[in-house]
Amino acid sequence: MDGDGMDTSQLLKGVLDLAVLAVLDRGDAYGYDIVRTLRDSGLEDVGDASVYGTLRRLYRAGRLTSYVKPSDEGPHRKYYGLNQLGRDQLHASMKGWTEFTRTLDGLLEGVTR
Repeated sequence: MDGDGMDTSQLLKGVLDLAVLAVLDRGDAYGYDIVRTLRDSGLEDVGDASVYGTLRRLYRAGRLTSYVKPSDEGPHRKYYGLNQLGRDQLHASMKGWTEFTRTLDGLLEGVTR
């Protein structure tokens, strides 16, 4: 839990697919690059293993493409990219997220602080 009493790790689990798909919508990327982008975007608590597990699951579900590219800095890197099923999931998830946050915003409106 953070200092405000909200367990952001549980919230992150629920939206990690959406976050990873959103990163890949910007272009193909390898695992650690995705982790770094998520952290730089403000999701500091995202775990490497969670992202790699999400990538493997989305790939097995047919939402991502992958290919290996040589790296000058060490072992070859496995890159992931969105295919049409991944884009479809991204757009459906964005719609769901927008509806969810709109509902929650309505519930929180007028709550005394």
